Amino acid sequence: MINSSETGQTRIIKKYPNRRLYDTESSTYITLADVRKLVLDNVKFQVLDAKTGEDITRSILLQIILELEGGGVPMFSSTMLEHIIRFYGNAMQGVMGTYLEKNMQAFVDIQERLADQSKSMYGARFNPDAWAQFMSIQAPVLNNAMSNYVEQSKNLFVQMQEQMQNQTQNMFGVFPFVAPQDKEKK
Repeated sequence: MINSSETGQTRIIKKYPNRRLYDTESSTYITLADVRKLVLDNVKFQVLDAKTGEDITRSILLQIILELEGGGVPMFSSTMLEHIIRFYGNAMQGVMGTYLEKNMQAFVDIQERLADQSKSMYGARFNPDAWAQFMSIQAPVLNNAMSNYVEQSKNLFVQMQEQMQNQTQNMFGVFPFVAPQDKEKK
């Protein structure tokens, strides 16, 4: 039997009212752990509400993150989650999602390059255990590099914001608006 990952098609998982997930490809009920494995295996899938047909993939992925955050060492600090919550309903909400997505992709690309370089230098000797040991030693170096990257990103964003503000002032400067501080002087 040819499966969806071989054909490039999206695998369909249905969620029933009893909260069970049904994999239409394997014709079996699966768990959130199984869905997580699909993510780890880079299998394209979509979770649909069996009753309404609504795409609830994001909701299922958030459930997986919630479970992972509850056990072991959490990835997101309370402060970070508070910042994310504050962006909902904010004018910058749309920008924040794109910003986080692009930064996550950049991080994944860097990680893949490091892994490829390690494989080319050390070959098969550099197995997942060796990679984990290497990363634990290099964590401070990577954290420092990431901090520098974030600081550079922040500076670029501030510069972009200043440029946009200047362009807006130049564009609307031809209109006879009285600035708020000018009103107080009169």
